[in-house]
Amino acid sequence: MSLSVSIGSLTLKNPVILASGTCSPDLQKFTDLSKLGAVVTKSVTLNPRTGNPPPRTVETPCGMLNSIGLENPGVEKFKKEVLPDYIKYADKVICSVSGELLYEYAEVVKRLNDTDISAFEINVSCPNVERGGIEFGKDEKMVHQITKSIKSATKKPIIIKLSPNVSDIENIAKAAESGGADGISLINTLYGMAIDINTKKPKLGNITGGLSGPCIKPIALYYVYKVAKVVKMPVIGIGGIMNTEDAIEFFIAGAAAIEIGTANFVNPNTGIEIVKGLAKYNNEP
Repeated sequence: MSLSVSIGSLTLKNPVILASGTCSPDLQKFTDLSKLGAVVTKSVTLNPRTGNPPPRTVETPCGMLNSIGLENPGVEKFKKEVLPDYIKYADKVICSVSGELLYEYAEVVKRLNDTDISAFEINVSCPNVERGGIEFGKDEKMVHQITKSIKSATKKPIIIKLSPNVSDIENIAKAAESGGADGISLINTLYGMAIDINTKKPKLGNITGGLSGPCIKPIALYYVYKVAKVVKMPVIGIGGIMNTEDAIEFFIAGAAAIEIGTANFVNPNTGIEIVKGLAKYNNEP
């Protein structure tokens, strides 16, 4: 049976995607990115961002906290110096886009329209920035507005990435759909923090961060299940997927594809192992 899946006009040879912020082109040294359905770039903003103060990552029981703060070189340098390596190694490249102001999202997309990027994942759900990110993603009117403005700026598929740190994720998903989105990805990280009992200070330089890994999988499954029931477009499940069994749970919950994040730091071959596991599962009677 074929593992291919379509998201708008984008067709992936399999439903396994590596999540934004967990897959740089350097990962090619440890795994074969071309065997995956797609990879998502680190989030790109209109202007360069230095990110949050260190420490930026902390290991937690069954997961990790991160507070990178969307550090990136800005769209122009990304286009010239970073994107070519993604295109070189990956079968399909989905570009993650973020911004501090509403107009910046569409502007970034416009500047990348003439590249070999296959689709855009719009990050309106980052919990680690003071402006933008979840500030937009928790407001259904803003989600609708951002989606609509980006759709007018490109013919490439648009995927809206949603946060679990909201009160009504179903209506936010529907706002993205009515704005013209081709797909929804969820969930982004949950708010969290860790404290050093010896220094009596937070372990993250930004105090709080985003929690990811196996500990959030039950929550992610629940939100995928809820959203898949209220939208007609494909849903991409994200959150604590470490193996084939985890991935299959998301498909049963209603996901059309999945993204792997924290697992890439533990085992860079997780994606390929899941592709092989899904092929075996699909062929079993």
